[in-house]
Amino acid sequence: MAHAYDRIIKKLAKLRVDRSKGIAPHKPLLLLVVLELAKSGLLDDPFLKLTPDLAFRFSVYWSIVAHRRPQPPDVRLPFHHLGSSKLWTPLTAEGKPSNQRDLTASIRLSDEFFAALQSPSFRQAAGYTLISNYFEHAEQIALYELAGIEPPDDTAVLDELAAQADREARAAGRTARFRVDVVAAYCHTCALTGYRITTTTGHSIVDAAHIRPFAHSRNDDPRNGIALCKNSHWLFDLGLWSVDEDYRVIVAHEAFDEDCPMQSSLASMAGNRLILPRDRRLWPAVKHLAWHRRKCFLGPMRA
Repeated sequence: MAHAYDRIIKKLAKLRVDRSKGIAPHKPLLLLVVLELAKSGLLDDPFLKLTPDLAFRFSVYWSIVAHRRPQPPDVRLPFHHLGSSKLWTPLTAEGKPSNQRDLTASIRLSDEFFAALQSPSFRQAAGYTLISNYFEHAEQIALYELAGIEPPDDTAVLDELAAQADREARAAGRTARFRVDVVAAYCHTCALTGYRITTTTGHSIVDAAHIRPFAHSRNDDPRNGIALCKNSHWLFDLGLWSVDEDYRVIVAHEAFDEDCPMQSSLASMAGNRLILPRDRRLWPAVKHLAWHRRKCFLGPMRA
């Protein structure tokens, strides 16, 4: 098995990527997403569909390289073209081998690659190989943080400017990690309204909203977050609604006037329970909600 792992690692180190404008990051980024799906237990079998959730995860990883790749992320490119690496086979919607990007609806991972993905040591080695071979230094620092991959030991002494740049890169990685964790935990669904819409271009209607603003708390723990659509996020940050100790919505009725004949009003949502993640470990921390009620909520003080 170790020999098979080594063979795949060598493939990962020699991906066919466009280098005409700097190393194209599409393939290594999608492979990092696949490593994450395996780590999270979301790859139960060797088949992976092209879904809005996959596109969203890819777009978050893409945010790390967006400073040098201004085009919008398109997960369909590596999803299809990685077939040339023999790590997987692109398939049409009918389950037949696909020879065109626009017809590829799913992939079937090779038996060897799927088996390797079950090994934490392989995922660590594969992640290190991808990050170290295809990305600039600051991007590497951010991607190690985002992917939860242990970076190699580095005993080099950095000057203050370099150290500051590394701290900023790690912060960018943590921010991207926060977005993936929160939005995925809520299945791209607004915790207040229940509204959900995703696109195959990687867009989601919800934001990963901080309960305690990051600028003050420096806290990117997912338990300091709630998935909220744009309006809900804005209203939450303004303090027009908050959440009580039982995860029910409380509304500052006297602080606003509203008119919304075609949809549910904020006032009518008072008493509703938040739509929470299936995994209780990712529910908003009670202490953060209490902070929001004390510091932000414009209604009567709640414990």
